[in-house]
Amino acid sequence: PDPVPPGRLGHGSMGGTQSLALPLGKGPHHVGCADVMVGHTRQGLFLRLFYPCLPRAGAERPLWIPRSEYCAGLADFARRSRRWCAPLLNVAIGSCRVPLSWNGPFKPCSSGYPLIIFSHGLGAFRTLYSSVCSELASWGFAVAALEHRDHSASATYFCTEAGREEWIPYQRVPQGQKEFYFRNKQVHQRAEECVRALRLFEDISSGKSVLNILHQDFDLSVLKDSVDLTKVAVMGHSFGGVTAVLALVKEPSFRCAVALDAWMFPLENALYPEVPKPVLFINTEKFQTPESIAKMKRLSSRNSQTKIITVLGSVHQSQTDFTFLTGKLISRIFGARGTLDPYKGLDITSRAALAFLQRHLNLEEEFDQWDNLPEGIGDSVVPEAPLCRSNL
Repeated sequence: PDPVPPGRLGHGSMGGTQSLALPLGKGPHHVGCADVMVGHTRQGLFLRLFYPCLPRAGAERPLWIPRSEYCAGLADFARRSRRWCAPLLNVAIGSCRVPLSWNGPFKPCSSGYPLIIFSHGLGAFRTLYSSVCSELASWGFAVAALEHRDHSASATYFCTEAGREEWIPYQRVPQGQKEFYFRNKQVHQRAEECVRALRLFEDISSGKSVLNILHQDFDLSVLKDSVDLTKVAVMGHSFGGVTAVLALVKEPSFRCAVALDAWMFPLENALYPEVPKPVLFINTEKFQTPESIAKMKRLSSRNSQTKIITVLGSVHQSQTDFTFLTGKLISRIFGARGTLDPYKGLDITSRAALAFLQRHLNLEEEFDQWDNLPEGIGDSVVPEAPLCRSNL
């Protein structure tokens, strides 16, 4: 049932029947977020940082879709015409806001927050996982949600020295090229961007002056002494899930990975024996193939700490913010809803991740109360993977 009364698009507070109902984080911290861009070339970095912040009256909430260019990119990704789909998306979701404090005052932490580098899926970008990133931040993590520059984002950009924006469009597999080679090159670039993001935090922690070129109110030096670089994990969804697995191979400082419905296809077979650290695979019921699951099982057979669980009643988009859009239009374009209540799905995903992170980052929190979940024990979760349900 559609909880928003039906109305014509463009009417009502958030474009009629489309509104974004993202939950507030359930942890003890208020959450702030800021955009960070470093460097004036493609080799720089672009990310949205989610972090524990101090409450501030009348704090501005950031837009969920940062700019209209991203709507055009989503239209391209969904294989819809930019001419009608982009303006429609803009009207429908362009005014949705995320319940966070935009550039909110950072809450210092002498013991240091553990750090999660987050990698988005194919056709996504830095803001489309705000629900899970802000949930984790509310429990005392700094979460850096990257926007990848390998042409897998719906759209992204960098700013040249001259202050001009160079946009990097979404790109399909070129005709005549084998998909594996195209995607494999991308996944290596993505994993390297995850490592560069970690280097950025190392630079800040060592007291280097790192300029956020977006000229915002967020000064990166506030993070110095408040991020614990001995407790770093990498996480991602779909293409980002397999990116997180590869990042473990490239960077010893990543102590574990959480892979949400990982798309295992782009990883070359030679790398499987090289994955040294534990991975928590949180799969949805309707996405995985037997081949993909077999690849996950190769990793779990080598490492008893690697876990595979499936969230029943969920679809691939259940782990993105799209699942919280109330309204039929977006669900039709992006197939965003499973049968499981999205708020419950987010709880399961984030609590399983927190319990796993506590174990492998040696956190002294109470996340072990959810230790059953990474074992696949609990309401709406099962261990391993219910096969023969895929629609891939």
